[in-house]
Amino acid sequence: MGGPRRTLDERLAALEEAIDVIRSALDVGPEKRVVRGAGPHYPIPGYPAGPPPAHRVGIWVGAMLPQTLELIGRRADGWVPSVGRNTIGDVRAASRAIDVAALVAGRDPSDVRRILNVSGQITDGARGADPLVGPVDQWVETLAEWALDVGVDAFIVWPQDTDLRHVERLAAEVVPAVRELLAASTPGGGSG
Repeated sequence: MGGPRRTLDERLAALEEAIDVIRSALDVGPEKRVVRGAGPHYPIPGYPAGPPPAHRVGIWVGAMLPQTLELIGRRADGWVPSVGRNTIGDVRAASRAIDVAALVAGRDPSDVRRILNVSGQITDGARGADPLVGPVDQWVETLAEWALDVGVDAFIVWPQDTDLRHVERLAAEVVPAVRELLAASTPGGGSG
């Protein structure tokens, strides 16, 4: 797309620099500020920050390399990995690495929100070998387990079947049941 090719170390430094520039542009108060970037990747001599957003805008990163996970733990507001490209075991380990990096940086690990991209198919009948290809109860158990064990705050579901009924079943059957199971699993969140 016209950008320079960078080594891994350069990409990490450029990403951290970009987070600083974007944060500076978005975290404007009522006073007019000038956004500057010292470089070397994004030298910005200064421009007036635009109007402040109506609410704080989080900076989310979707990456899995150990160096980027450390950066996410230190600086990002959220993390967006995918199951499919990675196993849930990979995502679990990466989430723990983010937690460690956040703690080392003096942050609460829960300050880094996590949204997990998943794909699957709700089926009728027997449970499938794939955790997200099977009946509603399989989906509910899987998503609740991942939410609790991995620390996922939300899921983005990419249905394998584009039939609207799949989305309707997710909304009507899976989502409420996952919420109920999580409420019951959270101290003070459920009645029993």
